[in-house]
Amino acid sequence: MNKRVVDLADGARLATYRQGQGTKVLLVSGLGGTAAFWSDVVSQQLGSWDMISFDQRGIGQSTRGTAEVSIAQLADDCLAVLDAHAIDRCVMIGHSTGGVITQDLAARHPDRFEALVLSGSWLSPHFYLQALFQQRMHLLATDPESYQAFGVMMGYAPDWLCAHWPVYEKAMTQTPRTDEARAIVAERIKALLSFDGREAASSLTMPVLVLGAQDDAIVPLPLQQDLCDALPQGRLNILESGGHFFPITRVQDTVSLLTAFIGQQDG
Repeated sequence: MNKRVVDLADGARLATYRQGQGTKVLLVSGLGGTAAFWSDVVSQQLGSWDMISFDQRGIGQSTRGTAEVSIAQLADDCLAVLDAHAIDRCVMIGHSTGGVITQDLAARHPDRFEALVLSGSWLSPHFYLQALFQQRMHLLATDPESYQAFGVMMGYAPDWLCAHWPVYEKAMTQTPRTDEARAIVAERIKALLSFDGREAASSLTMPVLVLGAQDDAIVPLPLQQDLCDALPQGRLNILESGGHFFPITRVQDTVSLLTAFIGQQDG
């Protein structure tokens, strides 16, 4: 693994990780913002893809910087990562908030992307998302432990989480207990809730795979269907189960779908 720190103009320093060989792929995680979200996918694709993942600003090994956090800023951070690694064109895979970031960046720089994968993502600030994340914001401010537990239990399929309970225990050790940690999460939630991709969706004319799970309780299936319907070349693949974090709980199935889609672009 090649670790590289990318310095941004506002003082943020992004920890990036490049592994594998083959098709160039940028992996962008969701609200949690960590490169580690993609670890299982990366481990299975080392011989097929040249993959870059990174900790987003203020997350993990990356520093916050001074820029205001918005979806556009997080998308610009992705562009800076690609430029630092001298990648002119790639496939971009974004999960959840990462899918929103992907939509924003691809709409402004379509020439940089051969194809997109929008995984467990959405198109616009649906009332379900608004209600869900407003409640999460309340918990974040008043009861961080409950905020963290709620997020984990909403994110994973119950049967999978019961069989992998150490995942819950580890996640609870990452509860945002300090004012600084809570502020970083809060600004990211505000950013995702402000995104509306309806106007730009028609400009995403490259092939786009919308990938989801039927039992996703954070981004329900109708939101993913709406996203796919708005895309000129959108195609929808839905797993029967897996919860919101299906790239972890259904990694082999997820990788199979990604490999088939990306292989079609290479061909």
